[in-house]
Amino acid sequence: MLLRLPTSVSEARECLAEGAVPIGGATLVWATWQRDGFPELAMSLRELPEANVVGRGTLGAAVVLHRIGAEAPEALRGAAAGIGTGAVRRTATVGGNIVGSTLRCLLPAALVLDARATVLESGRVYETDLAETVAKRHLMLGLRWRDPVVSGYHKVPADAGGPPPFVVATAVHDDGDGRRLLRVAARDGYEVLSEGVPCAAGSDEASHALERTEFGALPAEARAVVHRQVADVVARSAGA
Repeated sequence: MLLRLPTSVSEARECLAEGAVPIGGATLVWATWQRDGFPELAMSLRELPEANVVGRGTLGAAVVLHRIGAEAPEALRGAAAGIGTGAVRRTATVGGNIVGSTLRCLLPAALVLDARATVLESGRVYETDLAETVAKRHLMLGLRWRDPVVSGYHKVPADAGGPPPFVVATAVHDDGDGRRLLRVAARDGYEVLSEGVPCAAGSDEASHALERTEFGALPAEARAVVHRQVADVVARSAGA
């Protein structure tokens, strides 16, 4: 296998045009390749500056999870900190987790931040929403978002090797007109739900609104977790 390490977007596009397979941090593909065979040509974005940005409101796709720190909102920090072991977090990348993983542990947090993805194709670079990015398995260069007023993340404890644990991310956003919107996203099994509801009148209003969405169909225990997280983030936003 030949591994290419492009240092510019134009070079990365050339690699894609040649059929290079993106590998992210390789934590998800290595075992599969050992079983099924390695591709002739692969590509990593670890040397590409645009994919390694860590800053306020932006995060590169090649950034490894343990680098997600104080610059990121609480929801994103919490999601990253709860993924795998320390060794995994020092290898796994943002783009690999969101696009390449079946669990997509970072996706709920990215959704409540209303993040958009910059993606790379052989012919262009453009920005799109996360739904398209995940559905079409785009090669992601990075994420951009507008910082929320407050955010939060909770992962329900679960036994190793069992079903994916239930997780919920929350964020309160200021729309700039004196109104606030609560975004909530949850992973239930391998499915991810996401909704935005008003929260100016408090957490009860937001919880009642969520009950009229797909969140109302969650099991009672999962709904209780969601409501607790909603109450927490809305209460914290009141003083912010």
